[in-house]
Amino acid sequence: MSKFLLPTLPYNENSLSPIISSATVDLHYGKHHQAYYTMLNNLIENSEYESMSLDEIVIKSFQEKQQKIFNNAGQAWNHNLYWNQMSPNGKTIIQSKLSSKIEESFESFDNFVQQFTTASLGVFGSGWTWLVEKDNTLAIMGLPNAENPLAYNQHALMGIDVWEHAYYLDYKNLRGDYVKAILENLINWDFVENRLS
Repeated sequence: MSKFLLPTLPYNENSLSPIISSATVDLHYGKHHQAYYTMLNNLIENSEYESMSLDEIVIKSFQEKQQKIFNNAGQAWNHNLYWNQMSPNGKTIIQSKLSSKIEESFESFDNFVQQFTTASLGVFGSGWTWLVEKDNTLAIMGLPNAENPLAYNQHALMGIDVWEHAYYLDYKNLRGDYVKAILENLINWDFVENRLS
């Protein structure tokens, strides 16, 4: 029996449409995310990693430069957060502890969206853009490939996948439009706020 199983989506595959189409969810979640879990299970079988949690595998494989294991564990972890942070009923952020921190760190929500989108465009090739909490303030990290804040001992509040498979069916080469659309329409800000330390 496989150690890790692909988590169930917290909504239907067509629930994020039109921001993210059901065709993209089917490809992204059903094929790519599943493939990371399948490969990870194959790679860790009968190894020291088999008894570890997903978080532990991400950290240890990154530290020990076990690139194949890290790539698949990292992407499994990244996508778990990605799907769970979104909601079909994503709303404009309301006044809260999170919104106050965003205003303290970026001056306004609009500035945050602009800076996050700019950082996403600055990720060369494939990667992720993250909102992280560090020393009671917020920061944006753009990281390549499967890398995530967890690997760097940072605390991720949310992350947007900027690999082409995440947006190309719906947005073609317009990565910025995809990122901005998610930030303004699909993020479950209560979920993000609950991740604050």
